[in-house]
Amino acid sequence: MSGLLAGKRLLVTGVITDQSIAFSVAKLAQENGATVVLTGFGRMSLVERIAKRLPEPAPVIELDVTNTEQLASLADRVREHVDGLDGVVHSIGFAPQSCLGGGFLDAPWEDVATAVHVSTYSYKSLAVAALPLMSPGGAVVGLTFDATKAWPVYDWMGVAKAGLESASRYLALHLGQKGIRSNLVSAGPLRTMAAKSIPGFQQFEDAWTERSPLGWSLTDQEPAARACLALLSDWFPATTGEIVHVDGGYHALGAAM
Repeated sequence: MSGLLAGKRLLVTGVITDQSIAFSVAKLAQENGATVVLTGFGRMSLVERIAKRLPEPAPVIELDVTNTEQLASLADRVREHVDGLDGVVHSIGFAPQSCLGGGFLDAPWEDVATAVHVSTYSYKSLAVAALPLMSPGGAVVGLTFDATKAWPVYDWMGVAKAGLESASRYLALHLGQKGIRSNLVSAGPLRTMAAKSIPGFQQFEDAWTERSPLGWSLTDQEPAARACLALLSDWFPATTGEIVHVDGGYHALGAAM
């Protein structure tokens, strides 16, 4: 077996369609020697069908990251397919419609709480649930969208992503003593199912394609997926609490969108 992730065992969440970043991560991981287990939520038959499009069909485990019972049983259910984990990919985010599209001032706490629970707290929850399967040298990698700025229409999801970025740093602090790394990939806008649920998302698309120094493809998930693979590999053994931007260089520009 050869490849960047030869012999690695990975748990990848968030595969909904073959246009998702998580699918690209799983595909490239398999092509680089990893064994992959997927998690799905809700439309399990859809996730299972998508899993068959990978180079090697991957097992799918049901996981609602807000369900304490499913989190508690995750390690045992993963053990039915692999004897441990070397990496976990968190590609999970959700916000009710009231939290997006310009409704920042009106979104009720109940909806904001859902966004934070699913998009922020779940990063810690997933890592802790997988911890019994991990050993020194392991890595947790999540996906974010630059939370250093306030973006039009992103609203409470932007707040949730800011929390995710902070949570990753704290996870790096607390998992570091166990030899496990926590890093995030900050991807530019991509036409995924999640993006389609954001009213006014075209504002992001236009800005990135017009102004990114390297240019930006709205339909190419591979650059972000490759960054995830690099952080899951052994090539970043002393990097944790980091955010790697994969956005064509847009984040480096001084002018606002």
